[in-house]
Amino acid sequence: MTEMIATRAAYGETLARLGDVNPSVVVLDADLSASTRTAGFARRHPERFIQMGIAEQDMIGTAAGLAASGKIAFASTFAVFASGRAYDQVRNAVCYSKLNVKICATHAGLTVGEDGASHQSVEDIALMRAVPNMTVIVPSDAVQTAWAVNAAAMLDGPVYMRLGRAPVPVIYGEGQEFALGKAQTLRAGNDVTIIACGIMVSQALAAAGALAEQGIGARVLDMHTIKPLDLDAVLTAAVETGAIVTAEEHSIIGGLGGAVCEAVCELHPAPVVRVGVRDQFGKSGKPDELLAAYGLTVDDIVGAARRAISMKTAAGRTI
Repeated sequence: MTEMIATRAAYGETLARLGDVNPSVVVLDADLSASTRTAGFARRHPERFIQMGIAEQDMIGTAAGLAASGKIAFASTFAVFASGRAYDQVRNAVCYSKLNVKICATHAGLTVGEDGASHQSVEDIALMRAVPNMTVIVPSDAVQTAWAVNAAAMLDGPVYMRLGRAPVPVIYGEGQEFALGKAQTLRAGNDVTIIACGIMVSQALAAAGALAEQGIGARVLDMHTIKPLDLDAVLTAAVETGAIVTAEEHSIIGGLGGAVCEAVCELHPAPVVRVGVRDQFGKSGKPDELLAAYGLTVDDIVGAARRAISMKTAAGRTI
């Protein structure tokens, strides 16, 4: 049976270990340390942990000040607050000065579940990738989250890392290669490419398996870094497969789908079908029910792949 671990849990564990070896790391939280899993760091390194209370804007401003004094500041809260309530501080206090602040936002997307639309951030990737100097990372499993946290700590500059509440399948094994800005190819295929991030990577792999049973070879790319986007991987997919599907637990506007469409339109036009939230707010429900209601299932990715292939065939390309 596949092991299931929430990316927020892997973040908390990795952050605590990072604090053991890097005395420059400081952590801030906005009254949610049990949920964001920064409480583990607080127990091991209380002198480098700051509980800011319900004051997300103040937390980001304080993180910026700590970074300006030479610290590596990790600031955590829910994604809807990190990207929305504190947007002005992220833009002007952190990114404008290119400060070394790592905003690790948990409880992103629809799978927050019963908390509903007020807490389901489906626009945070779009907001964060539009800000100059920001690196945007969306890990797909616990192992990749650990890699990303360590890589973020080594990167000089602002980072937004999107993490989830619900447990997700472990995809990777230890010792595999990982680099920010470089997509990881999880499955080969020449008929269509599925580019996914976050929780949708495991869905994409399952969809590729279903497509293989139909005689369709689907390449699967884990695009864990949304900004900077791996343009080489996107261009290669457009040239070699001629059809692309994007899959994300986020609005199709401005997120992974938008980034891929921008790149493909400019570099090598090819059909792109986006699987994601279609310009809607979320609503209360169980995570799996919400993914089905908003069209983010394995079957939805399979259908999108078949449409993308039909589009390139109609345009005179061969499968």
